[in-house]
Amino acid sequence: MTASALSAGIMAPDFTLPSTPDQKVRLSELRGRPVILAFYPADWSPVCGDQMALYNELREEFGRFKARLLGISVDGSWCHAAFATDRKLHFPLLADFEPKGEVARRYGVYRAEDGFCERALFVIDADGVVRWSYVSPVGVNPGADGILEALEKIGTAKGTR
Repeated sequence: MTASALSAGIMAPDFTLPSTPDQKVRLSELRGRPVILAFYPADWSPVCGDQMALYNELREEFGRFKARLLGISVDGSWCHAAFATDRKLHFPLLADFEPKGEVARRYGVYRAEDGFCERALFVIDADGVVRWSYVSPVGVNPGADGILEALEKIGTAKGTR
């Protein structure tokens, strides 16, 4: 099945998801800076682990654009906490756990037949508009080139680069 991910130019749907068992992140509270949403199928899978580790290493590069990185999967917040600790991740992993995949559905990247989300990336500008999206095959790490190119374009368009 091909996902019908939200495309560029669409206002990013707002959401509030747990980042820890007792803390939440609301997308609209991050306005004023770009946001990278990295949907991934599951904690502990080899490709997901490599992808999140890569993004963790690139936090400083994303920071050059003042971008906030958020990982999202259907795993629960306790699972995310263990995964983040094990992988030494220093960005929020959000739990799209209950109702399962609700946010992924709103972004067009939930795989109902599998019970998890696509490996999908969204770059949202400071005004909350999707400026770039990409859905990678589930077994392929999409890397970060597309994210960095989208952030560069946003920076150029705003005259900040």
